[in-house]
Amino acid sequence: MTTEFLGKQLSGPFTIPSGIVTTAPSIIQRVIDTIPEIGVITTKSIGFEPRLGYREPVYSQYAPGCFVNAIGLTNPGVEEALEGLRTLTVPEDRFLLVSIFGGSIEEFVAVARQLAPVADGLELNLSCPHAKGYGMAMGQDPDMVRAIVAAVCDAVEIPVIAKLTPNVDDIAVIGQAALAGGAAGLCAINTTGPGYTESHGHPILSNGLGGMSGKGVLPVTLKALAALRAVTDAPLIGCGGLSSAADCRAVAHCGATIFGIGSGLTGLDTQALGHYFADLAHDMNHQTDRAAAQVHFDLDMSFSPYQVTDNKPVCDDISVVTLDGSLDIRAGEYVFVWIPGVGEKPFSCLTADPVRLAVINVGPFTDACYQASPGDTLYLRGPHGVAVSPPDDAHIVCVAGGTGLAAVLQIADDFGSAKQPADIFVGARTANRLYFRDECESVARVTIATDDGSAGFEGRVSDALAAFLAEQPAAALEKMIFYNCGPAPMIHASEAVQQQFVSADRIFSAIDYLTKCGVGICGACASPDGRRICVDGPFITAE
Repeated sequence: MTTEFLGKQLSGPFTIPSGIVTTAPSIIQRVIDTIPEIGVITTKSIGFEPRLGYREPVYSQYAPGCFVNAIGLTNPGVEEALEGLRTLTVPEDRFLLVSIFGGSIEEFVAVARQLAPVADGLELNLSCPHAKGYGMAMGQDPDMVRAIVAAVCDAVEIPVIAKLTPNVDDIAVIGQAALAGGAAGLCAINTTGPGYTESHGHPILSNGLGGMSGKGVLPVTLKALAALRAVTDAPLIGCGGLSSAADCRAVAHCGATIFGIGSGLTGLDTQALGHYFADLAHDMNHQTDRAAAQVHFDLDMSFSPYQVTDNKPVCDDISVVTLDGSLDIRAGEYVFVWIPGVGEKPFSCLTADPVRLAVINVGPFTDACYQASPGDTLYLRGPHGVAVSPPDDAHIVCVAGGTGLAAVLQIADDFGSAKQPADIFVGARTANRLYFRDECESVARVTIATDDGSAGFEGRVSDALAAFLAEQPAAALEKMIFYNCGPAPMIHASEAVQQQFVSADRIFSAIDYLTKCGVGICGACASPDGRRICVDGPFITAE
């Protein structure tokens, strides 16, 4: 399937709208390299200054296939974004559409001038419904839209596309204003709303309000595209509620030439993402309906309340929090813990019955967990992630530091045996930072390493591991599967040791990348090779 778009012959007619999945250079490159059906590569919106965006939760499902989000235009700023985009290798049959935003005409122009040299086209985000001072307020004024588009078009020599808000009386008027300013095409729609969702009497999104997306907005998309096509022959990118070939055909009938699939990708891991777009292209060409069956309309993002029954300090910044219920969770999976008004973070469960969480106090959210008292309520959603599945005869060797013990303890318990006990190597700075030692020793052989020698091996846990592996016969090494979890320096050092003895496909590591949505949408947890840890991990091999 080939598609012509703004003077380029593309490998496919699909895109992923701005702010979804393709939000980091490593993910973008992986999509370019592995999913040719995505002919238009759209970046997340980039502004002049860095923005941290909103605290989690940032993404919520209010009905099957229907979502609200408030990311908050998170981005590293134009200078860092430019460096990342310069690393990309974009073939001739792809169109790199760089999305930008600004709080003024001058900001739009400044960002456009810096990013135009690495882009095939610029998308102007005139339609964000929840970031005050950016996007939708500008996009509702036709005179402002025309002025912004004209200023950017005067500043660059590549095509400019205006992304329009549906939250106007007549989107055709806004579209005509953008075209009058020099836009080469239009994108419709951005999210509707904003809307509000709650759980257990609390607003879910930290921002309170968020843009609405998913199946429920498809009729709004169709209406907007039909209105725009009635007044222009310019290329139209159609997005908002699409998830099947039937949806793509519907937006094509209303005038779209490029089809944007966004919220419909919720929950798809990297391999599934490739299969989905391949099947979607097949569906478009052969009148089949393979892709629709892969969409996760049954995804569970609901929260369950748990009461704190105990919070046992380990040292001045580590505690073990015990909750009053159990959880059906497999080894390797994780949950999100939500404290309304404070935020949400991912945790591995130290135990599942009852649920126990290992907490290291490193910020406002973990401080709230560290300070939690019996009777306090924490809300959990999940489990998320991919459960581990080692071979039946594997010798499990786990390496943990910090709260990483919570991620590997169940692996050792579930896959170790009396015939082949698991080994757990635990590293800490000092002995007083160790926890759950008796419980570990009840399910595995445990080796302790402390930096100061106050317990066990004196030195790095990777050095203790190296000494152990050097003593193992070849037959024993052949059965070993490694699971590492902890701070990145510890993991990298442990991997370097392990790779001296076994192949990389037998080493699985969970590094604490920033994880926000848990369902593969926001891309915050991008690994260096473009996998999304929240859906591809948390334990991944080194590729």
